[in-house]
Amino acid sequence: MVGAPNIGGMKEWYVEAELQKFRAGTRGTHFNDAEGMRMRPMAQSLMSDQDVKSVAAYVASLPPVTHAGVLGGDPQAGRRRYTLCGACHGAKGVGNDDVKAPRLAGVDDWYLATELRKFKQGVRGGNPLDVEGSAMRPMTASLTNEKAIRDLVAYIGTLKTQPSGPENH
Repeated sequence: MVGAPNIGGMKEWYVEAELQKFRAGTRGTHFNDAEGMRMRPMAQSLMSDQDVKSVAAYVASLPPVTHAGVLGGDPQAGRRRYTLCGACHGAKGVGNDDVKAPRLAGVDDWYLATELRKFKQGVRGGNPLDVEGSAMRPMTASLTNEKAIRDLVAYIGTLKTQPSGPENH
């Protein structure tokens, strides 16, 4: 596993924003973010903002691919933990464009767990120019141990991606 998330079907605005963060050095520069450090030169190879937009549009056009969970965890315990997440990411995990919260439903559990750990440790969201990441960091404070993270991502794994069109929040 190379640590690459299944991003097919992610919203175009989100992919574009993340690629721009990698290009600008807002993401992918922390020593403990091996995956981000691998992604940053890929984003930097996009020579123009139009290139970024084209890649984002292509990724958004791909169908979401859902894999079975690999971490385990208690979805019922995770459901209680998800209440805070749902305020931004939506009750069904479909995301919320208004607050720049991406879709979580259908994202691999190992990737969500990895990113939650990075937020907790300040590896992600530690750059003050990363407004959304900085807002996400304190949201992980209640995840006090690995079991809490696994339970949360186990619950998110029960959420299903929505077909294209208007999304329910």
